Amino acid sequence: MNGQDDFLYDEVTGEWRPASEIAAEKAKAAEVRDASGNVLANGDSVILIKDLKVKGAGQTLKQGTIIRSIRLTDNPEEIDCRHETIKGLVLRTEFVRKR
Repeated sequence: MNGQDDFLYDEVTGEWRPASEIAAEKAKAAEVRDASGNVLANGDSVILIKDLKVKGAGQTLKQGTIIRSIRLTDNPEEIDCRHETIKGLVLRTEFVRKR
């Protein structure tokens, strides 16, 4: 510890902990991974690994469909993306693989 670190109260552990330690844990927990365990980032392209019926759109996205320019969400199990026929599409990371 460098002596300059601020301390924050961690409600989970009930202890005062260095802010840098808590930030590092949050960054690791927020890592978004695809079905194969690859780390995903904003702007990545992914491939569907299974046919998915899209609720409300009345269509099915086929396995092997490429989705370009994904955006990460607050939920590490979901990504926000667009398909040429479907706007505002949210996919679960368990159904995609990084391209």
